[in-house]
Amino acid sequence: MRIKSDIFVSALVRRVFSAGEYAAVLRKGAAEAGAIFVLQRRRDGRATLYAPAPQSFFDDGEQDGRLFEQRLETDDPGEIDGLIEREVRFDPDCWVVEIEVEEIGTLVPLSDEAP
Repeated sequence: MRIKSDIFVSALVRRVFSAGEYAAVLRKGAAEAGAIFVLQRRRDGRATLYAPAPQSFFDDGEQDGRLFEQRLETDDPGEIDGLIEREVRFDPDCWVVEIEVEEIGTLVPLSDEAP
């Protein structure tokens, strides 16, 4: 069984803060199974949006985990905001978490395939 969205988000925020960085929940979604979008901001003004990876990225044994893919990388905050607005219109139960870290590292599990 996959971990609930609210627990995943809470753990992510704690991990970011424990590393001495900043995190905030911009939008709360469905506690049980809301999709989670992670917005990474860097000091140089660039931002990257990570979205849930399609089910086709999962191996048969990984169905209980979460996997993310890079959806957009830009230095235009309006472009990211527009994409998030479209995602919220499509799925009003989604979560949006903003983290301010230079490297995403192991904070969220990423798919191997590039966008």
